[in-house]
Amino acid sequence: MSYHTLEELNKTAKDILEDLGDRISTLKNKERTAIPSQDMPVQDPFLRATNLEEVAIGYTAEQAIVEANRCLQCAKQTCVDHCPVNIAIPSFINHIAKGDFALACEVIKESSLLPAICGRVCPQEKQCQSNCMVGKALKDVDKSVAIGRLERFVADWERNNGIGKVPSVKPATGKKVAVVGSGPAGLVVAADCRREGHQVTVFEAFHKAGGVLRYGIPEFRLPNEIIDHEIENLKAMGVELKTNFVVGRTRKLTDLIDKDGYDAVFVGTGAGLPVFMGLEGENLVGVFSANEYLTRANLMMAYDKEHTDTPIYPSVNVAVLGGGNVAMDAARMAKRLGAENVYVVYRRTENEMPARNEEILHAKEEGIEFRFLQNPKRIVGNEASRVTGMECLRYELGEPDESGRRKPVEIKGSEFILNVDTVIVAIGNGSNPLISQTTANLSVNRRGNIVVDETQATSINKIFAGGDIVLGAATVILAMGEGRRAAASINKMLSEELAS
Repeated sequence: MSYHTLEELNKTAKDILEDLGDRISTLKNKERTAIPSQDMPVQDPFLRATNLEEVAIGYTAEQAIVEANRCLQCAKQTCVDHCPVNIAIPSFINHIAKGDFALACEVIKESSLLPAICGRVCPQEKQCQSNCMVGKALKDVDKSVAIGRLERFVADWERNNGIGKVPSVKPATGKKVAVVGSGPAGLVVAADCRREGHQVTVFEAFHKAGGVLRYGIPEFRLPNEIIDHEIENLKAMGVELKTNFVVGRTRKLTDLIDKDGYDAVFVGTGAGLPVFMGLEGENLVGVFSANEYLTRANLMMAYDKEHTDTPIYPSVNVAVLGGGNVAMDAARMAKRLGAENVYVVYRRTENEMPARNEEILHAKEEGIEFRFLQNPKRIVGNEASRVTGMECLRYELGEPDESGRRKPVEIKGSEFILNVDTVIVAIGNGSNPLISQTTANLSVNRRGNIVVDETQATSINKIFAGGDIVLGAATVILAMGEGRRAAASINKMLSEELAS
């Protein structure tokens, strides 16, 4: 894929609008599918690999209008059916097509209060965009209407123009709701419960709010200023935020109800327990979980080597194990932190990688080397217990496994040493075990995920849960969907109590 500057892309969009002229509102479906999809302007790959500025620059107004006019406004809204929070997608896109960005944002916020975040990090190509009729007509999901980019555009437009409205709050009900964790699920619950007039307190274990949005996603994908903006909106609504508060240690979960008088509790503590591979040498200096590595870089500002209290481990040659979005984040962060060579080691091929296509492309553009059909056997160290290499095996693909992906099969005698001084394990996370370990009668499954019913209620009365602590490591938008269901259930329960 060739790199184009913002000026070049916007000039093309202006030319398209000029060519269509007054006909744009009366185009036939065939004419709309013929409108070229709009590429996202991005930083130059060589420049961005040296900084933490956001890679994607964002659509211009002209690009957004052109892209929105590709939408067919289908009667059967399959894109909405596959959105976890059921945003009225054709409606907000129609407003963009007409240049009414403010109204477009209002439509989105009827279902989602985090459009600037979701527009950046949600896997639209596997959800709403995978069911776009334009993409189906062109037989290419990458040619679907860029729903996520349009969502991001209007959210950024609203924020940059300072016209966003703080959601209205109903009169006080006297009811108190505790939200444990300030990740995407917790933020949604806090907003939805506060809008109903309940007093809401969010308890966050870290010193800054945002959960996985802040510690798990690098600023080059999701700038902290956007997270800060959403947190400030919650505070403006009257939500109280308590940081450095570890529920399960600072306070037991059930004490929030039994001793502190909360009428309902939502648990959204995420999946922060690193998963390792059990390899020989995983305890060597220079081996990190992706969770720790990204938390140090993102939340603890380890990239600022001259001023931070927690500088990150200096690396020259880095191996990242895994093929998901977290692996891409870790690899690209390692490059920005000064590593000369970064290898993504994955035991299948690129076709089986769960990471977003865009993240893989960006990693390749930035010089990340992909080593497919390879997997570590052991990590090698020196007398000082520091990583000096990784013994790997080569693989070939066999028959599909239970996931539908072809199973990697080891090639006997294919061992070789990869010269690395740092290994980052990015093969997933387990659910945070602290609350389940300190809360009697809370039902969890064999993986440690909290068990809930269809209303997100747990086995303990008045306690609800959602997000990764229930799903395992999932996506931001799925966590938000669970938060929305939980908030609706909490609001219904409290409303019935007030009425009785």
